Amino acid sequence: MKEAKAMAFVNAYGVLATLENLCEMDDEAKAVCKGLKKPVSLCFEVTDGPCVTYNFTSDGCKMTEGDYGCTCKMKFASPEKFNALIDDSKPGIPVKGIPQVLSFLLGPFTKLTDILTKYLMPKEEDLKNREFFEKSTILTMYTIAGAICALGNNDSISKQSASYICDGDIQMGITDACYVTVRARDHKLQLIKEKPDTPRSIMEFKTIDLANGLFNGTASTMAELCAGNIYMSGMINMIDNVNRILDRVAVYLG
Repeated sequence: MKEAKAMAFVNAYGVLATLENLCEMDDEAKAVCKGLKKPVSLCFEVTDGPCVTYNFTSDGCKMTEGDYGCTCKMKFASPEKFNALIDDSKPGIPVKGIPQVLSFLLGPFTKLTDILTKYLMPKEEDLKNREFFEKSTILTMYTIAGAICALGNNDSISKQSASYICDGDIQMGITDACYVTVRARDHKLQLIKEKPDTPRSIMEFKTIDLANGLFNGTASTMAELCAGNIYMSGMINMIDNVNRILDRVAVYLG
C-alpha cells in the first residue's frame, strides 16, 4: 500500500528529478530549455512533504533542495495535493512570481513532463526504436534510484530496510551506460548521479537490455544473477536491503 507522503517524495526526488537527465539526453527537451527567454527556478513546497526547486536554464535543469533562489513558487496543502499535480495535472497555489509560475507550468514545464512521461511510460511501438529504448531504460534507472532514496527515507516499510544499511556508498549502474551512487549516512539515503570513488558495495547490470527486462519484470533477477549478468560485490547485505526497498519502488511506480 502506498503512503501519500512517501509518494510525494518519490514524485519530487524520483520522477521530477529525472528532468535533469532528460534535458541532457533528449533533443526535444534540450530545445525547450534553449527556448527559455530567461532562467526559471520553480519551487514546489509541500506541507508535511518535500520542498524542492527545479532550476531551468538554456543549458538544462538542476534540482536543489529547499526554496533558496527560486523565482517562482507553488504551495501544496498536503502530499495528496502535490501528487495530484503529477497524476491529474492539478496545480497548487502560486505564492511567488505568480504570472511566471502559471505560464511556465502550463508551457515549458508541461512540455518537459510530457516528454519524460513518454520515456518512463513507453508505448510498445516506441520501444522498437533502439535509441528510444536505450534512453527510456537509462531514464528509468535514474527514476528508480531516486525513488529508492525517497522511500528509504520516508516510507515506513522501506525505512526498516534502510535502518540495516551501514554507512557507505552503494554503486548501482548499467555497464558502460549509466551509474549512480546511493549514499547511506546514519541510515538516511542520498542519490548522487555519478559513480562513487570508493564504493562499499556494487550492483551492476551487464546490458541495457537486461536492465530493461529487470525493470519491467520480464527478466528473473535470480536467473540473471546465476548467469553472471548481474555483478555484485562488497558488502552484500547493503545490496540486500536496497533490493528490499526496490520491491517497494515497484509498488509506488508500478
